[in-house]
Amino acid sequence: QVQLVESGGGLVQAGGSLRLSCEPSENIVSINVIAWYRQAPEKQRELVALYTTDGSTNYADSVKGRFTISRDNAKNTVYLQMNSLKPEETAVYYCTANKFGNLYWGQGTQVTVSA
Repeated sequence: QVQLVESGGGLVQAGGSLRLSCEPSENIVSINVIAWYRQAPEKQRELVALYTTDGSTNYADSVKGRFTISRDNAKNTVYLQMNSLKPEETAVYYCTANKFGNLYWGQGTQVTVSA
């Protein structure tokens, strides 16, 4: 069972930036994929960005060029740097860990972007 602790959410004005953090309970390099999802009110949950164990990254088209996912092995943490935020990106952001086919979810962190 991998536990995930997220932090960094909050209220920001449109065009602003936030950095989310996700710290798993296990060694981060042992996790196959760490990803960020988000779910806005009355919308389906969507994948935002992912980071694989070999260092590959992938992003939703809507965030490419504005969001960056990164990993700090020394701090055992994955970050999601979000720039140029838009009001429609208001959502609960979830960190997930996929380890040997088992998917684990964090509790989520609220991001609110005001117009």
